[in-house]
Amino acid sequence: MSRIPAVKRRRLSPPAANGAVSAPPQDYKSSFIANASKWDLEQDYEQRPRKLKKQKENGRLPIRTNDGWIEQKAAPKEDKGAEESDSFLGSEEENGTEERKVDDDTPKVPQRQQIVEAKEELARIASLINEDPEEHIAGLRTLANFAGSENTIIRKLAIAAQLAIFKDLIPGYRIRPLSEESMTDKVSKEVRKLRNFEQKLVSSYQAYIQDLTQLSKLSGSAKPESASLATVAISCACSLLASVPHFNFRGELLKILVGKLSGRRVDGDFVKCKEALETLFQNDEDGNAALDAVTMVTKMMKSRNYHVDESVLNTFLHLRLLSEFSSKASYNSVDKPVEEPYHGKKPKQKREFRSKKQRKLLKEQKGIEKELKEADAVVSHEERDRMQAETLKMVFVAYFRILKARSPKLMGAVLEGLARYAHLINQDFFGDILEALRDMISTAELTAAVEDDEDEAQDDDDDDDDLPERNITRESLLCVITAFALLQGQDAAAAASTLKLDLSFFITHLYRTLHAVSLNPNIEFSAKSLHLPDPHASGTRTTTNKINVQTTVVLLIRSLTSILLPATALRAVPPIRIAAFCKQLMTISLQLPEKSCVAMLGLMNMVTKSHGRKVSALWNTEERRGDGVFDAFKPEIEGSNPFAGTVWEGEILRKHYCPIVREAMVGIEKNVIQGRS
Repeated sequence: MSRIPAVKRRRLSPPAANGAVSAPPQDYKSSFIANASKWDLEQDYEQRPRKLKKQKENGRLPIRTNDGWIEQKAAPKEDKGAEESDSFLGSEEENGTEERKVDDDTPKVPQRQQIVEAKEELARIASLINEDPEEHIAGLRTLANFAGSENTIIRKLAIAAQLAIFKDLIPGYRIRPLSEESMTDKVSKEVRKLRNFEQKLVSSYQAYIQDLTQLSKLSGSAKPESASLATVAISCACSLLASVPHFNFRGELLKILVGKLSGRRVDGDFVKCKEALETLFQNDEDGNAALDAVTMVTKMMKSRNYHVDESVLNTFLHLRLLSEFSSKASYNSVDKPVEEPYHGKKPKQKREFRSKKQRKLLKEQKGIEKELKEADAVVSHEERDRMQAETLKMVFVAYFRILKARSPKLMGAVLEGLARYAHLINQDFFGDILEALRDMISTAELTAAVEDDEDEAQDDDDDDDDLPERNITRESLLCVITAFALLQGQDAAAAASTLKLDLSFFITHLYRTLHAVSLNPNIEFSAKSLHLPDPHASGTRTTTNKINVQTTVVLLIRSLTSILLPATALRAVPPIRIAAFCKQLMTISLQLPEKSCVAMLGLMNMVTKSHGRKVSALWNTEERRGDGVFDAFKPEIEGSNPFAGTVWEGEILRKHYCPIVREAMVGIEKNVIQGRS
C-alpha cells in the first residue's frame, strides 16, 4: 500500500525572532478602551470636509491606512471643449482671439429687414387668430414676445397688432373668474374648451394692460423713443376704453387716463385722454363706467389739491345724466319721487282666470325673459337712475369742494358747470351755492379795490409781474349767471322764504359794474382770440382769459337777460328796476364797439317789447313822473331815481355810422310807442 502523506498544517503566527517564544495576543477590546481616552474627537470633526455647496459625486473608493479610512479626492473633470480647442487651435489666447473674430464676422440683419420680417410674422399670427381664435389662442403669447423686443419700431407694431386683435376677440360680456368648484364641475367638451379660451384671453389681456400701464408712465420722458412708446400705449388704452368699456380691467385703463390727466403739462397725450373720457361719458348707457370714471377723477383732483387743468373738470359737462336724469340732488342726498297715498277705496281689479297649467307656463316664461335680459345686458331704468344719482352726487361734491377751496384756475369751470346742472340741484344745495357765490363777489370787489389802491401808490415795477392776472369782472359775471340759472328750475319764492337769501345782491352788483364793463377794451375778446397786446399798457403782464371761452359781452348779456327777462312769471320785475337798467344800458351803448352795441340794442328791443308800458316815460319828457335828479353812479337801484331822466342817448344812436344800429333804434322806439298806447 502506498503511504498516505501527512496533513500540512498552516502556520498561524510568524515565528518569534531569535528563537524567542511569541507573546500571547492581547485582548482587542481592552486595548480599544485604553486608547480611546487619547483620541481628540473635536479636532477630528473639525478636520472633516464640510459640504457647503452641492458637491459633485465622487466615484473613487476610500483607502484604509494605519490612521484609518481616507476618502480619495474626485478627479477634476477635463474640459473636452478646451482640450479640443487647444489641440486644434493652439493656446487659450489664440482661441479667444479667434472667437472674437468669428463674432465680428457674423452677418447682421439690417434693421429695415428686421422690421419687414416682423410685419410679416405679426400679420401671419393675426390672420391665424382671426380665422380660429380657440385653436390659435396661443398666438397671443407670441405677440407679447414681440412686444418685448429691443427694437422700438417692432415693439410699437406689436402693441398696435395686439390692440386690433383684442378688439376683435373681446366678447360683449364680462368674463368672470372661475372658482375652484367651477373648475371641478363636470361639463361637456365644448364648454370646457370655451372656458379655457376665455381664461387664456383674460390672462393675455391682463398682461397686455399691465404692459400698457408701464409704458404710459414714460410719457413726457426726455428720450424720444420712450416718449413715442408712451404715446402709442396711451392711444391704445384710449381706444380700448372707448370700444370695450364693459370688459374686464376697466379700472386699470381708467388709471392710465386719469394718471395722465393729473399732470400739468397739456400735450397730445393729455388731449387724447380727455377726449376718450368725454366719449365714455357720452356713450355710457348703464352709468356704471361713468360712475367709476367720475369717482377716480374726483379722487385725483382732491389728492392734487385741485391743481389740475380746467379742461379735466369740463369733462363732467359731457355726462348723459344732464339730459336723462330727472330727479334733483345735492352733494349728500338725492330727491326720490314720492308717490302720493291713495285715500279712497281702491277699485277691485278684474282678474283673468288661468288654469294651473297656464300659471305654470307663465311663470316659466317670466323666468326665461329674465335670463334673456341678463344675457343681453339690458339695464333697467331703476339701475341706471341709481348709477346716475351716485354720479351726480360725486360731481356736486367736486364742485362744492372747489368752491370752498377758492381755486382761481377752476372757479370759472365750476360756475359754468353749476349753471349747466342748475335744473338738477335741490334747495338744500341751492342755499350753500348762493352763499358761496355771494362771498366770491364780495371778495372780488374787495380785491379790485385793493388793486386800485396799489396801482395808484406804486409805480409800473411790480413784484407780482410773473403771476397771472385774474379777470375779476368775468368771475363776477359768471357768479351772477350761475345764481339766476339755479333759479330757473326752482321755486324762487319758496327758496327765498325757506333759505332766507336775497337775490337783490347779485342784481345790485351787476348794476354797479355796468360802466366799468363797458369801458373794457377787451370786451369782445375771449381766451381763444388772437390780438396784439397794448404797447402803451403799464407793466409787462398780459391778461389771459382762462375762465370761460365766452366773451365778456356775451356773459354780460346773459346776466342782463336773466334779470330783465325772467323765465318764470312768478318773478315779476319792478318798473323802477327796468327803468334804471334801460337808462344805464342806453348810456353804455355809446361806449361799446359796433358788434357789442348791436347785441345790447337787440336786448333792449326785447325788453321794450315785454315792458314797453313800464319804461315808456323815459322816451317822453312830458310824461316824466320822477322828482329830483337822476344819479347814474348811485350804488342802489332804487336811489338812482331813473324816472327823473330821459333816454337822450337814443338821438345819438339814431345817427350811428352802422345801419344795423340805426335800425335797432327804430325798432326800440316802435315798441315804446306800442307800449304807451
